[in-house]
Amino acid sequence: MVSRRISKLLIANRGEIAVRIMRTCREMGIRTVAVYSDADRTALHVRHADEAYLIGLAPARESYLNIENVLEAARQSGADAIHPGYGFLSENADFALACEKAGVTFIGPPADTIRAMGDKTRARRLMQAAGVPVVPGTDEAIGNFEEAAILANEIGYPVIVKAAAGGGGKGMRRVDRPDGLRRALTLSQGEAQSAFGDRRLFIEKYIRQPRHVEIQVLFDAHANGVHLFERECSVQRRHQKVIEEAPSSVLKPDVRAHMGEIALRAAAACAYRSAGTVEFLVDEDLRFYFMEMNTRLQVEHPVTEMITGVDLVAEQIRVAEGRKLSVSQAELSISGHAVECRIYAEDPAHGFLPDAGRLLRHRAPSGPCIRVDGGVEEWDEVPLHYDPMISKVSAWGSTRDAAIACMLRALSEYTIAGVKTTIPFCRFVLESAPFRSGQYSTHFVSDHFHPDDLGRLDPDVRRAAAIAAALHSVSARTSRIAPSGSRTSPWLQRKEL
Repeated sequence: MVSRRISKLLIANRGEIAVRIMRTCREMGIRTVAVYSDADRTALHVRHADEAYLIGLAPARESYLNIENVLEAARQSGADAIHPGYGFLSENADFALACEKAGVTFIGPPADTIRAMGDKTRARRLMQAAGVPVVPGTDEAIGNFEEAAILANEIGYPVIVKAAAGGGGKGMRRVDRPDGLRRALTLSQGEAQSAFGDRRLFIEKYIRQPRHVEIQVLFDAHANGVHLFERECSVQRRHQKVIEEAPSSVLKPDVRAHMGEIALRAAAACAYRSAGTVEFLVDEDLRFYFMEMNTRLQVEHPVTEMITGVDLVAEQIRVAEGRKLSVSQAELSISGHAVECRIYAEDPAHGFLPDAGRLLRHRAPSGPCIRVDGGVEEWDEVPLHYDPMISKVSAWGSTRDAAIACMLRALSEYTIAGVKTTIPFCRFVLESAPFRSGQYSTHFVSDHFHPDDLGRLDPDVRRAAAIAAALHSVSARTSRIAPSGSRTSPWLQRKEL
């Protein structure tokens, strides 16, 4: 592979991940290009970039998922590379191939690899051939209800129905008894079609009290591959992660080493290149089973960076330029412990319903061992059209207890008004006995969380606080006057396609 340095990089994403990628680019001397929808005209990632281009209307399918518009922005800006972040087009093989055809470097694995690992049944067969343990289940998509019923009985209930082209918890249903199978298939099929445009389903054995543990890997085009240990991602709602930590609180050194070796084997089996994550389910006896591979940067990558000191985005860019990884396996070790909380504009007391709106006040925590990856600032809008994440807060400590204490301090400092958030839920989890003991599973929310545990502010107090915050913000905004002759911010250099 010929080495070619990247000079201008377009981030085909929005929010905190776009800002995070831009920060590494700035450190590497790479100019950045933002793309934005009509709803994101004044978004933080637009203000943070060197250039910005409008690519469509608010619905993602008309902007962030529009391959032609993204590539046209790359052409007009002269960007020689595109980083997809996570979500949107990040695991779209057609997009990776379109970038290649357009002569733009795609920051990620080859299109064939994305396609292979994006099809869950094909990925299962590939992993089995490579000697990677998989959960007992079907290797082909199921054809009809009768076939599904026979297979489920052979596997043994409970089973879980999954979308063959799925991810992110969409199209998944647990089935405990035969009489619930038909309804689960119907619901999962409809959700799979809506989310992925693919109705195919497969069935796996349901692992009781599982833990979700994933291994971060890095591969270059020179046959070098490393794993950066594991992340525990078992605290979830709707099969989507809310709190992550690294390393896991239960893995023993021999199990950790074995999982790392298996993850490298899994990545090598699909000719992997760039940063990727091999996800496993771990049972109560610490037996682990391949679940899927995410062929992109993960939301929770900061905790891995905090315990290893490796900038994963910088490594992705190095690999895309044709260079070798900057680290070897022998040089990697775990330093301390890190915890990450995802701060969503959601109402945990009412089923984690999204609560979009304007941030009347936003004061993020800071201090020793705290990292905040944010996508919005005070007075910004959390839009209805996209994922309602406000930020990710990560805390590091020399021990797990120290990291948890640091995170609790950070959450106590975090002030947000205007929308409900997951901050109270995160505090509840971190203070709970199951989490503190390290003995918890992906059923944490259903087993241990009740909305009444959060407590509630008196409505009049909440209203008064919001009004006071709004008045403060308006006063602060109107008092800021740019000095005469001040430099124009680079985000104003925007163009519309």
